[in-house]
Amino acid sequence: MEEDKLDFLLVPLGLLLLTLYHAWLLFTILKHPTRTVIGLNAESRHQWVLAMMSEPFKNGVLAVQTIRNNIMASTLLATIAITISSLIGVFVSSSSDSGNVTSQIVYGNKSPLVSSIKKFSILLCFLVAFLCNVQSIRYYAHVSFLVTVPSSVDNIESVEYVARNLNRGSYFWSLGLRAFYLSFPLLLWIFGPIPMFLCCCLMSFLLYFLDTMSSFTRQLHCRSFKEDMLKAGDLEAIGQLS
Repeated sequence: MEEDKLDFLLVPLGLLLLTLYHAWLLFTILKHPTRTVIGLNAESRHQWVLAMMSEPFKNGVLAVQTIRNNIMASTLLATIAITISSLIGVFVSSSSDSGNVTSQIVYGNKSPLVSSIKKFSILLCFLVAFLCNVQSIRYYAHVSFLVTVPSSVDNIESVEYVARNLNRGSYFWSLGLRAFYLSFPLLLWIFGPIPMFLCCCLMSFLLYFLDTMSSFTRQLHCRSFKEDMLKAGDLEAIGQLS
């Protein structure tokens, strides 16, 4: 195959591989959430919100500090993303003579159009990461107010609302992190379509082990959830008897 045609074959194949993997991951999260790390973490956050809101005067400081740590992490990633985006914008707008040196080590299409598409895709990737982390900060800041509101076990609607907003903030955090992951194959695309395709294959393989749970860990989490629910039921029964 000609060198200029490799980009039109390997780049779509690599992106298709990542798209199919994340489509499978989304389907698994919706249908079988306990098989994924994201699903189990969502259940853990729900139990955490229930524990924090059951005794807000005792756990209020702990809850706010925990959410503040998440806000700081999202702020750090958002700052990194917008800084890299600014540097890429300056690099694209500035004229340099490094194009001849770069074209010598690139095996693939070296046309100015493809080079502009590479830089624009990397810039778009980091901008998406920035926006997702900003949305994550928005939800975390909102939850920091709601989690300190007193709530009983019977008032399950308020607990569900706070847990849903906390999980949305975490989902945006995960999307921003995925955008950072996607930037690696896009950055390697600068050096040709072959490194980009190999990076997509390796990343899909590694993400599978990072996103899925073993049967032992899944049973351990499910057992702890059941124990927490039984304890909550016993405390409610004792309160009714007293």
